[in-house]
Amino acid sequence: MKKPGMKRELNAGYDDVLKRLPEALSSEGFGILTEIDVGATLKKKLDVDFRRFRILGACNPKLAHQILGMELDAGVLLPCNVTVYEQDGGKTVVNAVDPLQQIGAFADGDERVLELARTVREKLSRALDRLG
Repeated sequence: MKKPGMKRELNAGYDDVLKRLPEALSSEGFGILTEIDVGATLKKKLDVDFRRFRILGACNPKLAHQILGMELDAGVLLPCNVTVYEQDGGKTVVNAVDPLQQIGAFADGDERVLELARTVREKLSRALDRLG
């Protein structure tokens, strides 16, 4: 089974990547609606230590409006999750949901929905490429 997402392993520190990610997403029309600090949450709820790991909810309002105009139940797929975590050895991993995997399965052959998923995928991919 293919792992979900569009993954980039970067030779950059976690803090640096986390700082540059909003601008990279913004360059493609995405804003960050939510941010979950997974490590802090696990520490608080379970009293366990975990690597630095964030889940960001990214949204491109224009594209979100388009998909909701086609299918209201697609709202369950929004926003697009982007994870950032420290990898052993000082690298940082950024992994964004792949809309073709997520929305594509939901599309049920509707070419309009598939085309929109391709557009979102291209924009997210370009944003991730800007990180290095």
